[in-house]
Amino acid sequence: MFLEYDVIVVGAGHAGCEAAAAAANMGSKVLLLTMNMQNIAQMSCNPAMGGIAKGQIVREIDAMGGYSGMVSDKSTIQFRMLNRSKGPGMWSPRTQNDRMLFAQTWREMLEQTLNVDFFQDMVQGLIVSRGTIKGVKTSMGHEIKAKSVVLTNGTFLNGVIHIGEKQFGGGRIAEKAATGITEQLVELGFETARLKTGTPPRVDGRSLDYSKMEIQDGDDEVVGFSYLPIEKIKPETQRCCWITYTSPEVHEILKTGFEQSPMYQGRIKGSGPRYCPSIEDKINRFAERERHQLFVEPEGWNTVEIYVNGFSTSLPEKVQFDALRKVPGFENCKFFRPGYAIEYDYFPPTQLTFTLETKLIKNLFFAGQINGTTGYEEAACQGLMAGINAHRSINDLSPIVLSRSDAYIGVLIDDLINKGTDEPYRMFTSRAEYRTLLRQDNADIRLTQLAYNIGLATEERLNLVNEKQHQVAEVKKILADFSIDKTYNHFLEESNSALLTDKVRAIKLLLRPGIGIKEMINAIPELAEKIGTRDPLVLEQVEIQVKYDVYIEKEQELVKKMAGLEDLLIPENFNYEKLHAISNEARQKFIKIKPRTIGQAGRISGVNPSDVQILMVYMGR
Repeated sequence: MFLEYDVIVVGAGHAGCEAAAAAANMGSKVLLLTMNMQNIAQMSCNPAMGGIAKGQIVREIDAMGGYSGMVSDKSTIQFRMLNRSKGPGMWSPRTQNDRMLFAQTWREMLEQTLNVDFFQDMVQGLIVSRGTIKGVKTSMGHEIKAKSVVLTNGTFLNGVIHIGEKQFGGGRIAEKAATGITEQLVELGFETARLKTGTPPRVDGRSLDYSKMEIQDGDDEVVGFSYLPIEKIKPETQRCCWITYTSPEVHEILKTGFEQSPMYQGRIKGSGPRYCPSIEDKINRFAERERHQLFVEPEGWNTVEIYVNGFSTSLPEKVQFDALRKVPGFENCKFFRPGYAIEYDYFPPTQLTFTLETKLIKNLFFAGQINGTTGYEEAACQGLMAGINAHRSINDLSPIVLSRSDAYIGVLIDDLINKGTDEPYRMFTSRAEYRTLLRQDNADIRLTQLAYNIGLATEERLNLVNEKQHQVAEVKKILADFSIDKTYNHFLEESNSALLTDKVRAIKLLLRPGIGIKEMINAIPELAEKIGTRDPLVLEQVEIQVKYDVYIEKEQELVKKMAGLEDLLIPENFNYEKLHAISNEARQKFIKIKPRTIGQAGRISGVNPSDVQILMVYMGR
């Protein structure tokens, strides 16, 4: 019934879909195995993509030829660029999406991708021989052979759903858990643990009073995620969201359910996401706060279902309902379904190499929540990299590893491999030491050439980024050559900038705070004529490169300094037991993680600079 596949991807969530698309587009014959074909690329939690640092990841996925950015743009109902008041290293795109259209678009794009086959079944075990993956076993008794396997099981591995004192098996509400894989991997020598995540109630939008809430509109300019010329939503057609708040009365009602809370009664053992806590966790940890913000988010164009962002909970349904009805605008709300928590197995990611291949089994890759991350974007980028490296591994090609200075994707994977995680890992701009380099606007400049070289990004993408860079260089030269004199002091006066007494190059004027390139073009006709009609994103790129040139240069110098440590390779068979002068913790971490470079060794949690210096001495450095 089945031929041997190059790559089997287990699970069709965000990680699985990106893994399947990447491997297939590079030429591998791929089988995407999922327990339910109707739930491909489900937005299991909030109907949104991007956000702080996550938006940068989506743009990086797109720059490399992944699908998440395109799918997001095609299903957007609202777009916002977050952190515009800060520097461009902090700008983060975010879309509110139509949940059903998002999943439908993902499935359509996968079905139009050559080399991707689909099958609906549950994987219950792996076929392993002499330390190498050979295929999978399914609940219907099929043994399907493959040269490599990517596990992207999400929250389904021995998943347990909690609502108050009720608990039942499941990977998502109304979907059964996956069993068998964890137990086999433990027998093979893998370490496993438990995590938890949660989701809020979904309510009937017809039962809400929006006049009691703050309106939150989308941006006047829709940039989107994809660098391809995909038609974006028109600003005037966007759906709005709303903001409301909890109150001390709401908190008191929620507290009445704590005795039945699975979290406080110890029925949930796994750690929850620190940066996206449940509402009961928020009122417990931040007892001094009288209110917490709630985002009221539509689930799509043609549905009245509303996602109550910020009210994640596993309290009994009646407590959830009674408390939510005390929130302004929710006095008459009706539930579609209650919030719940889900507890599931994951495998600490220190058991992986930088390609996301397991250290114990060759050609077996893990991606997504199985590695302890939370969020669609974190999962999707892991899927992309696992799919790339699964294809390259079976074709005896060198691995593709993004560094911390290449991409947020590189930061995420480096953090997971070196530090591991004992709580759901979420990306933030603060995790990236080179965030001035890793901006959302330049992901194509950073990554598309590499992706094209490995056969993933299309020639169309490469041509677009080359043309963008050509135009940026042209405009910068025009600014460097064009002189401005006191004739235009009225423009500077309007911009609250110092007046000119002598001529100054336009590129120098652009360095001033409060002076933007668009304003300069509008105020100076001769300059506008020379620059001509340009893509607004080209002008934005010019402005960022000019204004932040000093900071960009400093970070590039720092990258060069740190690259020296990344080039110092540690022998694969290095005996860490002989490092008697280092701490026991450092020795144990070195033995477990087996760092491949001195740079990596220095980033391992629990290793201090003196440990690294001693390691270098033993290496003869």
